[in-house]
Amino acid sequence: MPPHRDGQLSAGSPLVTRTCRVPDVSFRSFLAGQAAPRLYWTSPDGLEIAATGAVTRITATGGGRFDAVRNQATDLFDSVDTDDGPDATRPRLFGGFSFDTEHQPEPPWDGFPSAEFVLPHVQLTRTETETWLTVSASETATAEETLTEMQAEIETLPTMRPRGESPGIESTTPITSREEWCSQIRHATDRIRDGQLKKVVIATALEVELGESVVVPDILERLRTSYPECYRFLVQPTSSGGFFGAPPERLVSLRGGTVETEALAGSIGRGETPEEDDELATSLADSEKVREEHELVAETIRERLEPLASSVSVGERRLKRLSTIQHLQTPISAEIGDREHVLSVVEALHPTPAVGGLPLEDAMRTIRETEGFDRGWYASPVGWFDADGDGEFAVGLRSGVAANDRVTLFAGNGIVADSEPEAEWDEVQLKFLPILNELE
Repeated sequence: MPPHRDGQLSAGSPLVTRTCRVPDVSFRSFLAGQAAPRLYWTSPDGLEIAATGAVTRITATGGGRFDAVRNQATDLFDSVDTDDGPDATRPRLFGGFSFDTEHQPEPPWDGFPSAEFVLPHVQLTRTETETWLTVSASETATAEETLTEMQAEIETLPTMRPRGESPGIESTTPITSREEWCSQIRHATDRIRDGQLKKVVIATALEVELGESVVVPDILERLRTSYPECYRFLVQPTSSGGFFGAPPERLVSLRGGTVETEALAGSIGRGETPEEDDELATSLADSEKVREEHELVAETIRERLEPLASSVSVGERRLKRLSTIQHLQTPISAEIGDREHVLSVVEALHPTPAVGGLPLEDAMRTIRETEGFDRGWYASPVGWFDADGDGEFAVGLRSGVAANDRVTLFAGNGIVADSEPEAEWDEVQLKFLPILNELE
């Protein structure tokens, strides 16, 4: 499928969207035939969106980036001319934020500023029952013409596309050696025991050289089979590289004034037999260290939601099992009415103690001094929001940034006073496996 024209907005132009129903097709075939920017989002509740092109981009930097994005989006959504498509096809801005406001868009994060959201030119939306094509542009004629052209092209795509071969791994190189990692963990635990910190999350990265260029839509399709209970996303702002992953953790969902979030902290591997699996789960639930870490995360999320909410409800802790790892999970919900935007909630929660630490400023200082690399968009809010301020964001974990025949993967562990460096090293290696397994 040839690249399409972007119906880019000029200053003061209205946003025009047009929608039609199309036969169900392979979303990965659609994405593979398109040039950057490319976007993909699917959530465990079944919504799936593949999009390409940019009608407009919203970017921001610095400490006021959440408000800046929100204000620019409000101006954009104030003049929308849309047809009578279903609610699932409504205009949305897709993107995310860097983990740290000090982030600079340098390799491997070329093209990823501190905050960027894209309103796509062409979007495919799959609901539980139907597939829809939406085109957004600055002029009605452009939107309607492109809709007709893209409808004809989409009808030529296959309904299914074979899973395909993975690119294969030539070599892997840890950015942090085992010895360096253990030293970093000892440094962190010393600060915790001295009372400077309660918890800090230390991350590392793995550079992966591939046998051939990676086709990210193919990897996302493989992740669909392996991790159907997770989010899956791709944010590719330029041809330089794409950030993708299959995170298990929802940061926030806001619909009609109801916030849904969760504490996901504490992890262990999967057993080779059901009995071993259950033994590992029991040891996870019984670990005083893990319970302390998990309860710290859940309590902090509750405290951060309270100033925004009329009520906050914390559910029962439970086990969340994935293919290669299992976690402790506590669901949390809140009622905030219609006065708050999802970005206000994102700003209040990011970074949660599950990816940052406590106290937050001290944890961030420790992360900057200790890790020795820029997290970029790893462990950051990635998702979408609409004109009503509703939206959904995942935490950018179990993720990597890909360019040609190289992928850089990221993973981190929550460190508390009695964390053991060698055990933390073994645990963090498990968190690379979801993506590594699909690349091999």
